[in-house]
Amino acid sequence: MPIRHCIVHLIEKKPDGTPAVLHARDTELAESSAIENMLADLNESYNAKQGKAWGFFQTESGAHPFSGWLKEYHAGHTDFAAFSRQAVEHLQKLMEESNLSVGGHVLFAHYQQGMTDYLAIALLHHSDGVAVNAALDVTPAKHLDLSQLHLAARINLSEWQNNATSKQYISFIKGKNGKKVSEYFRDFIGCQEGIDGPGETRTLLKAFSDFVESEDLPEEAAREKTKTLVSYANSQAKIGEPVALQELSGLIDEDHPRAFYDHIRNKDYGLSPEIPADKRTLSQFQRFTGRAEGLSISFEAHLLGSKIDYDEAQNSLVIHNLPTKLTDQLKRRKP
Repeated sequence: MPIRHCIVHLIEKKPDGTPAVLHARDTELAESSAIENMLADLNESYNAKQGKAWGFFQTESGAHPFSGWLKEYHAGHTDFAAFSRQAVEHLQKLMEESNLSVGGHVLFAHYQQGMTDYLAIALLHHSDGVAVNAALDVTPAKHLDLSQLHLAARINLSEWQNNATSKQYISFIKGKNGKKVSEYFRDFIGCQEGIDGPGETRTLLKAFSDFVESEDLPEEAAREKTKTLVSYANSQAKIGEPVALQELSGLIDEDHPRAFYDHIRNKDYGLSPEIPADKRTLSQFQRFTGRAEGLSISFEAHLLGSKIDYDEAQNSLVIHNLPTKLTDQLKRRKP
């Protein structure tokens, strides 16, 4: 993961209303294994974070100047240190206006992963700990607590430059239940939500369920394809990459690699070619199965409460909108 540029500034702000103080670094950080390890850990923590949102830049304006500064830097008209200084001064101003925020170290990192350029921005905090020094004394120590990452964003610079219609080249931590504490950070980036990650993931799973039903697959085959979908989507989420529908289609059915992709397109589910997978939604996607005395029942968990109702007291299931093939068979047996 080559790091093109990296810098850290410090904003001191306490929640007691005292003015925020900026300590800005003048030069970029030199390359080192410590920085590489920090950025790798940051990416791992960011990718694992749930509750992220995806979007794109709002129109550049006085209220949202960040995209303009980024454009100047990306075009080579401003160096990285100057760009980050402009940005962090703007963040300081917004932080000053927010009574909910506290300061911290602000990291800006421009790096490459595969063939893609990214810009990561994160507000980092420290935790108190202990260390053993060369004299074998136990001493107090502070370390970056990347597990407590609450304000961070990542911009796919390659997609921003090469795909003008994209609505998902920025991701940011939205905060639990959309807490207002993260709103000023979203405004700092100048980002507006362009795609609903959980909603897109639910639509993908609905398309998959319809596909399995239309193919009339044996239970074991359906279970294996479900496992493949969830495994691939989770692996993409783990590395911070979207689910590519064509790639997923090929994994689901190697003999007919376009079958699932064509199903999605022909049924017009409205999915983009690439969607951000929501890990929480995926974790809820499983199959309930049961077999006894000639009765075999299998369905996906997300259908419970919509197409299928469970009555615990009566120990019964009520199924709505039966599959057409099953309905036809039942009608033919009707006296």
